Amino acid sequence: MKVFYASTLFGAMSLAAAIDEGRFGDGRRVLIVSNNAAIPEVATPLDRTPGFAALRSRFEEVHSWNELIAPLHPSDWRARVIEVPMMERLIRSHWGLDGAEELVLESIAVPPARTIAGLVRDCPISVYSDGLMSYGPTRDPLPAEIFRRIERLIHLDLVPGLKPLLLSEYGVAPEILPDERFLSIVHEVTATAPDMMAGQAIILGQYLSALELLTPEEEAGLHETMLKALVARGHTDVVFKPHPAAGRRHAQLLRAAADPLGVRLSVAGESVPAEVCFAALRPELVVGCFSTGLVTAQRYFGLQVASYGTDLVLERLAPYENSNRIPATIVDAMLPRLSAQGHIERPPVTDLQALVRSVGYCMQAETYPGLRPDRIDFDRRYFKRKRLETLGFAEKPSTLSRIRKKIRSAI
Repeated sequence: MKVFYASTLFGAMSLAAAIDEGRFGDGRRVLIVSNNAAIPEVATPLDRTPGFAALRSRFEEVHSWNELIAPLHPSDWRARVIEVPMMERLIRSHWGLDGAEELVLESIAVPPARTIAGLVRDCPISVYSDGLMSYGPTRDPLPAEIFRRIERLIHLDLVPGLKPLLLSEYGVAPEILPDERFLSIVHEVTATAPDMMAGQAIILGQYLSALELLTPEEEAGLHETMLKALVARGHTDVVFKPHPAAGRRHAQLLRAAADPLGVRLSVAGESVPAEVCFAALRPELVVGCFSTGLVTAQRYFGLQVASYGTDLVLERLAPYENSNRIPATIVDAMLPRLSAQGHIERPPVTDLQALVRSVGYCMQAETYPGLRPDRIDFDRRYFKRKRLETLGFAEKPSTLSRIRKKIRSAI
């Protein structure tokens, strides 16, 4: 028996692709689903979304983590040490998980995946990546009882030639999931998706304010500026694809901004994956901040894409170790950028692999000493001077220099 966990339809599609590819062999398959939205009670559970019906046949049983631990939130709750034996027995008996041969998880460093890993024990763990995050360092150190069980990382080849840093410090081997297998699952889900209004362009929403990267007002302003830039490019039929965990307020605010601009704004269902929108609508342009969807749109569907606002996010990310830094860096350095006036420009040519390794090292220098480059040239877009000073890549200013700087700023 293999036990799987997924919190999004994108994750479930990745699992289905890996299963069809034969990565997990035969036998009974049990899927645990969770809804990690800020208010799960008003969001559609994964196993009740229209697209999940196309994937259901891969699993003999589906169980809800939310229902098991209600009214506690999946992203917050974890068993106390004294409760682990009791909760382990409860899960095994309640869901019939005795004899689990393998546990397959996403986002292993945080609950609920980390919590599940601590309760479904005594079996190997496979991790499948959640988009661009796989190219960054492991978010938090894992206890030995978990990392010693992890045998592989299954990931989409979103950036060919770039090797994931995730879990590499534990010697975990990455395995690429073939593009054609994933795309076959996307088309399978698309065939069952509800009808969507066509649009010349798609705006990909995220949940930047919920992550405290921006204020709610700034995030709404980001979406509105994207919309105005699309209008400047002549796009008057636009689809907004909200993030599954973001709630409905972003769509409501963007609708209000669309009317004065003469834009017909359609809102895709929050449970519909961005990739299904790309396959069904084939838009002329996809715009977002640093969503993985920007990369899948370009990589798998050959669509024109552009990022907007990554410079602001990179500036705001704190602490420097924030796990969103690598996805934002990759999108900012690799993809075209949209200006507020509607112009699209290519970013300066850069060695993406060297940049990602350098940023990854600066994020977790003690964990990845082998990534240390000979030098790092200061670029305020991707590096913080204090971080470079601490790591010995830049000289700390003298006391006299600091005094002079304070005097100049005060004048």
